[in-house]
Amino acid sequence: MAIKQYNPTTPARRGMTSQDLSDVTTRKPLKSLTKSKKQNAGRNNAGRITVRHRGGGVKRHYRLMNHNLPAGTVATIEHIEYDPNRSARIARIKDQHGLYHYILADTSMQVGKKVQSGADAPIETSNRMPLANIPVGSQIYAIEIHPGKGAQMVRSAGTKAQLMAKEGDYAQVRMPSGEVRKFRLEATAALGVVGNVQHQNIKVGSAGRKRRKGIRPTVRGVVMNAADHPHGGGDGGAHGTGKAPRTPWGQLTLGYRTRRRKNTSKLIVRTRHDAKRKR
Repeated sequence: MAIKQYNPTTPARRGMTSQDLSDVTTRKPLKSLTKSKKQNAGRNNAGRITVRHRGGGVKRHYRLMNHNLPAGTVATIEHIEYDPNRSARIARIKDQHGLYHYILADTSMQVGKKVQSGADAPIETSNRMPLANIPVGSQIYAIEIHPGKGAQMVRSAGTKAQLMAKEGDYAQVRMPSGEVRKFRLEATAALGVVGNVQHQNIKVGSAGRKRRKGIRPTVRGVVMNAADHPHGGGDGGAHGTGKAPRTPWGQLTLGYRTRRRKNTSKLIVRTRHDAKRKR
């Protein structure tokens, strides 16, 4: 995928880039695999804001993804589609029973290509199989954490993980962050790299474009009053924080570790922090 550039007709257009949708083969999603999506502006079921800076934006319809293709599925790719709810492209596939599914599209998917799922699937890009059947050193994506639950990790545009080793009942996988962690050998993954690899290079360019995505403005803490933020207050100068950076609620941030799931720590062989130190 290439990056589409614009002539600098306005200050916002200068440097603005967008996605080239030439790889998208249809503009209309399958109605039976879409549902309306309620806008909640970052609020939970109690009406309280749990995610700040959200609201407005263009209405979206959610595409019902299948992250857990049944074993034995043999499907043909009919279309590559744009999905407003994720950074990656999605592929509309039709299986041997005539049923349609949406799956993540990788860099090698094209209309007419066949994809398979299960332990008997050939070792080819886009096919889904247990980690036990995937050769060591392969690039993988859409990895299951709990066997049978469906893909939960490595699903963003351009991401990939690498199968490093197999020991006992577990496989060691290097994640996009550099972290090395264990997965059960029965967990499934797809071979390849998630498509739309240029997504991270898009320059938004204008505030209005962010608003249409449903993202509201962010105000820096150092320009607030002392009552509104730990960084606030002062005589109007452009000061630093004067202490360790904090969230609006006083929680340490920017490097302060907040991981709480200690029960899965035993599955992490090397943290992403350790990986960064070795670079």
